[in-house]
Amino acid sequence: MQDIRAPHGRTQRIYSKNAAYQKFEVLKTNRNKRYKYGEFFVEGVRNLNEAVRAGWKIVSFLYSFETPLSRWAQEMLETVETEQNVELTAALTADLSGKSDTSELMAVVRMRDDDPGRLELSDNPILALFDRPSNRGNLGTLIRSCDALGVEALALTGHSVDLYDPDVVVSSMGSFFKVPVIRLPSNSEVEDWIAALRQRYPALQVVGTTSHAEQALFETDLSGPVLFLIGNETEGLSARLKELSDRMATIPMAADCCASSFNVSCASTVLFYEAVRQRNRRRE
Repeated sequence: MQDIRAPHGRTQRIYSKNAAYQKFEVLKTNRNKRYKYGEFFVEGVRNLNEAVRAGWKIVSFLYSFETPLSRWAQEMLETVETEQNVELTAALTADLSGKSDTSELMAVVRMRDDDPGRLELSDNPILALFDRPSNRGNLGTLIRSCDALGVEALALTGHSVDLYDPDVVVSSMGSFFKVPVIRLPSNSEVEDWIAALRQRYPALQVVGTTSHAEQALFETDLSGPVLFLIGNETEGLSARLKELSDRMATIPMAADCCASSFNVSCASTVLFYEAVRQRNRRRE
C-alpha cells in the first residue's frame, strides 16, 4: 500500500483486504460501525450526483486504478473536494461493489446530524413521520415519494431499519440526498418535535393514518401545515402517536376488494398526493 498526492487531499492505494479495506466492508454491512465512524457507503451514478449536488460531505471516492474511468468519474475526482480518495485493484473494486456490473466510482459519505433545528421549512409545509419502519425497501421508496411530492422533511421513530443502510439509499433512487430525514428514537424527542411544530404553526394538523374505518382522507382538510403520522408496516401507529394525532384518517378502498390494506409506501404516496391536490385546488 502506498500514498500518492491527489488534487484534493491524499490518495491511498490498496492491493489487499487489509484493515483499510475492511472498514469499507463494515460501512456496507455493520450498522453500529457506520455510526461509530459517522459515515456510510454509496454507489450508483444518480446517488453520487445527487449527494454532490445537495452538498453532502464526500469523505472518499473509491475506484480501481486498473480500469479506465469515464469522463463523468474523472470530473468527479477533479472537482469534488474529499479528505482522501482510495484506489483499489479491479478485483477488490468488484468485491466491494454491490452491483453485478461493478460500479466504477463509489464513495464514503459523512452522515448528517439528527437535529430538527437544521430543517428549513416553508410557511405551509407537508411533513411526515414514519413510526418504526421495518423494511429497507419501503423506507427508500417512501423517501422517493417525499421527494416527488414536495414533503419537506421526514422523521423516523423508535428502533427501525437503519436510515443509512445501502439498500435504503439505493431504493430511494437519489432522493435520499434531497429529502431531509431525521431520526427521533425516543417518545420524548418525538413529542418535543411535534410541540415545536405546533408552536411554529398554530394551524398544524397532525394526521394519524389507519387502515380501519375512520375519516376518509379526502374529507380531511390538508391545505394547511400538516404532519402525517405513518404506522409501522405490521403494527400500525403506536398508541402514543395515536394520542398525539388530531385525527385519524383512512384511504377508502373498493367495497368488494380482497386487499385489507395498502403497502405503507403506496399509502404514503396517496397521502402526500391528496395534500398536494388540495393545495393546488385551493390556489386555483
